[in-house]
Amino acid sequence: MSLPGIAIGLHGGCGTLERSLQSEADWQQSREHLALALRAGWRILKAGGRALDAVQAAVVVMEDSPHFNAGHGAALTDKAEHELDASIMDGAALAAGAVCTVRRIRNPVLAARAVLDGGQAVLMSGAAADDFAESQGLAMVAPNYFTTQRRVDALRLLQQRAETGAFVPASEAEKHGTVGAVARDMQGHLAAATSTGGFNNKPSGRVGDSPIIGAGTYAKDGVCAVSCTGQGEIFIRRVAAYDLAARISYGGQALDAAATTLVFDTLASHGIGAGLVALGASGNPVAPFNTLGMARGWITTDGELTVATHLELHPMGPA
Repeated sequence: MSLPGIAIGLHGGCGTLERSLQSEADWQQSREHLALALRAGWRILKAGGRALDAVQAAVVVMEDSPHFNAGHGAALTDKAEHELDASIMDGAALAAGAVCTVRRIRNPVLAARAVLDGGQAVLMSGAAADDFAESQGLAMVAPNYFTTQRRVDALRLLQQRAETGAFVPASEAEKHGTVGAVARDMQGHLAAATSTGGFNNKPSGRVGDSPIIGAGTYAKDGVCAVSCTGQGEIFIRRVAAYDLAARISYGGQALDAAATTLVFDTLASHGIGAGLVALGASGNPVAPFNTLGMARGWITTDGELTVATHLELHPMGPA
């Protein structure tokens, strides 16, 4: 059933494991969680709700899933601690909110939204951001809530390699991971949100692109909404999310061409794995990536739901 221009897309990070390193049951559950996230956002859009609320709802589902590097299941720092980042942006008003290096907020994207709604800041950090979220009545947890055995094992392996001097290039899955969503509502407004635990064994205090507006997240009505995934330092240096918008608004490129060039040319020129999900003023989401895989999915303007983790797509019928 066609609805007035609504659509949603998401990614679960371009740091996807090789297929053989996880059971088919785990891959199936990952795809199911992607579908749950999409449907959470779609319900809001279908009822006439805001794109901003839809991307928030989708990211919350992925933050609650152990299969993605955000919220529960987030990466560990070099001190075996969690420091989480998130951002959200409303393309209608160019309003944005973000938090970084937080440790106690169950759903960092909700804290980013509270910053946006508060209107006094765009980015809040560390303990002050945790305290702010608590003052707003958000769910708080002990830091070990975020820890999973997979992340503990990954940290131990990376640190053992460093101690022994073994040069084994880290996989994309070991290096990073992020979740994000983009949406367009019935009023034509766009929104984007991104959340991450950073990369395994990252230096304490490191902040990547995910909470940086214009680097990992950007939305502007009539242009695009985008959430990025990959090595955050390069995305910051290239102002990647805003670069996509500029290619469209100033360069006159179509969304698909602009996103493809950004991922396979601009970002790939730095020798990094990169991906994104983006949605334009009309049409359906695009999700290019230059890695082994990227957890991703979308519900198109005709209401059809598709998810994927590697190259092959898994159509799931009407949302």
